[in-house]
Amino acid sequence: MLIKHKSVIYAGILSLFSSMATLADDNARLRELIVGEHRSPANVTRNDARHPVETLEFFGLKSGQTVIEILPSGGWYTEILAPFLKGNGIFYAAHFSPNSHLAYQPRNLEAFEALLASRPDIYGETILTRLYPPTETAIAPPDSADLAMTFRNVHNWIMAGTQSEHFAAFYEALKSGGILGVVEHRAPAGSSMEFMSTTGYVTQDYVIELAEAAGFEFVASSEINANPLDTKDYPEGVWTLPPTSRLGEVDRDKYLAIGESDRMTLKFRKP
Repeated sequence: MLIKHKSVIYAGILSLFSSMATLADDNARLRELIVGEHRSPANVTRNDARHPVETLEFFGLKSGQTVIEILPSGGWYTEILAPFLKGNGIFYAAHFSPNSHLAYQPRNLEAFEALLASRPDIYGETILTRLYPPTETAIAPPDSADLAMTFRNVHNWIMAGTQSEHFAAFYEALKSGGILGVVEHRAPAGSSMEFMSTTGYVTQDYVIELAEAAGFEFVASSEINANPLDTKDYPEGVWTLPPTSRLGEVDRDKYLAIGESDRMTLKFRKP
């Protein structure tokens, strides 16, 4: 019995060291990719504001997983996730529908498709799906994904009135135990729905409420993407700040000094 007990302990130690080695390898790979030659130089300059390695590690990204990036827009995170999972995982990019009545969405999708086609060596294994609730919601096979992530999108769904349908789609695609990661511009606690519908900022409590209503369990929050300089009271809402800088040259230096928005970084689990 003692020998058997020691063998179990030994196997556990080997497994632990193997897991630690994998995490170290994944970390090194991510740090290479965020400054890779394939990335847009403009996107690389945003690394310091968006903390991609720390954010992805907080969400639990690992090689070999099935991962969904929800509405990747121009592909800022796709430039990291697609090559990270290529050959060792499955990567779904759930983008806008070509059937959307909002003119910018099909155009944005076309630009993303061009990005994928430009570098098959990087993006050749990316599986492009559609997300346009309530008509198109199959972002991956049901109960299949280990990890789904969305970056700065919740405010758009609030404006469209489809926030509940979006979170339901994420819940359907994730397997039991799967993780949903959310990064979003953070409104002051207690902000009204009108404020959230017009400024691009969303309260942390409301995002948690949406996720829990869809069936998720709240796991943890992180201040990785916090910015205490963001006062959240600008003429053009969050779009006053970089990278959008909607006011152009008006008070440009002031807003550049503030930097990108204060953001919540939240982690949820499907039971």
